[in-house]
Amino acid sequence: MCVDKEIAMQSMNVSSYFCPTKVFMGVGSHQKIKEVVQQLGCKRIFIALDAALSKSDFYKGIQKLLAEAGVEVAIFTQIEPDPSAHTVEKAFAACAQHQASVLLAIGGGSTIDVAKAVGILATNGGRIHDYEGIEKFSIAPLPLIAIPTTAGTGSEVSGSCVISDTEKNLKMSIRHASLNPAKFAILDPLALCTLPAHVAAHSGIDAFVHAFESYVSLQANLITDAINIQAIELLASNIRAFVADRTNLEAGLNMLCGSALAGMTFGQTGLGNVHCMARFVGANYHLSHGLSNAVCLPHVARFNLIARPEKFARVAVAMHQSTQGLSVQEAAHCAVTAIEQMCADLEIPKRLRDVGATPELFDEMAQMCTQANYNRWNPRHTSTEEFRQLFARAY
Repeated sequence: MCVDKEIAMQSMNVSSYFCPTKVFMGVGSHQKIKEVVQQLGCKRIFIALDAALSKSDFYKGIQKLLAEAGVEVAIFTQIEPDPSAHTVEKAFAACAQHQASVLLAIGGGSTIDVAKAVGILATNGGRIHDYEGIEKFSIAPLPLIAIPTTAGTGSEVSGSCVISDTEKNLKMSIRHASLNPAKFAILDPLALCTLPAHVAAHSGIDAFVHAFESYVSLQANLITDAINIQAIELLASNIRAFVADRTNLEAGLNMLCGSALAGMTFGQTGLGNVHCMARFVGANYHLSHGLSNAVCLPHVARFNLIARPEKFARVAVAMHQSTQGLSVQEAAHCAVTAIEQMCADLEIPKRLRDVGATPELFDEMAQMCTQANYNRWNPRHTSTEEFRQLFARAY
């Protein structure tokens, strides 16, 4: 009887892990595109493309492979950072006109998220606003092939996409763990070679935050822990070399894989206060998602430390900090120090004031953080006043 009771109590904590995306990785892996479109029986494809890549040798290679496969192409390049619902509507109209059966996204998180949103509308109808939240659509979107050209969002494998509602000045998160990830992801460091250094830094920190917040999340489990600690090590070990030289293909591949690993977990574990605060920092001060996360990261890490010192200590080891002979608490502080040093090495601004933020909105932003309810995932419960204090410390 006692055993049955114990099993019943433990069953309340059952967790799960799922990743539906097939991933190709390695130098030159973009050549798999021809095989993939043939496997999908694709004759007409809609390409969401980062405009900066339209004349690149990398994209020309993709075009050649699609032509060889006999696929007719429609291209959409009008995608801004933190894309709006209006952009999604334009892209969807172009996709519908082309009568595409498959989507291809070549770009960063914004480009991939637009393609995801188009895929949802193509099969579910309505407006993208209808699907804000968790599992608000039930019909599988059009198949998506994603080739990330930044090592940051992990959108190619994550169950979420983020679209800005410019009328309400908010970012809508559309989440579905099984239906929203791309069907195929191609991680080729050749796609990263023309990435500007500051974008590489900001997107790389975004990937690190995904792994870090997922690792310390209240919803983390043994499988996500294993994936995230590997992601943290890959990202922390390679981000400096990658930002210094985007043609470093080994560092680029490691960054892409670290980003994808984190993308495979955070949609299932949830994220924490860094992303919660960054949502409203980015929306109110018109900063990129990666930079918003990067500025908030060290301040939130120090705040959350007391809730997960053992995990912070393990993060310190993954970031190659010497923790031998230290107590758990001392080792945990090493992780925060390592995070601060990583941001400093990448020339991340230290304060919100350094990126143009002003404190007038902090009270309102703190209330919005509370309403967003990241306390479901953040390891340390955070009140509205504590959010206000975090904004003030970051300022």
